[in-house]
Amino acid sequence: MKESPQNNKLEALLRSSKLVAGGFMGSDNRGVLEIIDADKIELSRLGFTCQQLASRMRQITDAAKTGLETWVQIDDNLEAKTEEARGFLPCPWPHAGRFVKRVTIIRRINTSETIQWSDLNIHLIGGHGFFQGRGSNFRIEPAILIKMIF
Repeated sequence: MKESPQNNKLEALLRSSKLVAGGFMGSDNRGVLEIIDADKIELSRLGFTCQQLASRMRQITDAAKTGLETWVQIDDNLEAKTEEARGFLPCPWPHAGRFVKRVTIIRRINTSETIQWSDLNIHLIGGHGFFQGRGSNFRIEPAILIKMIF
């Protein structure tokens, strides 16, 4: 299938480092639509939607913000904290969307496993079904995310 000019422009932006260091695609050679489709298939296999994940991520981030960069217990086996920097990150898709430069770090209490995401990650997953390309600094594998937050 031939890519549209809009998709080509989006992909070029996602591969560049204009918005985030290293870009959104990392070392992944797949196209953005191929990445999105593969992750949606994985989510379907696991019985979740992008919106469910984004909603839970937002819930955890909102709870963690109350700790003012200290650990907050989310449930019996999960704790989280946020770290903020000044400024905003724009969504690379062509719409108005700016997100606080905030990272949420979650940790499983029983294993000490951690993952992190940004406010932009929440939007990219919930709004665009985009978990980023393999090798990018903020790629989140759907199966690992589900294991950690549910």
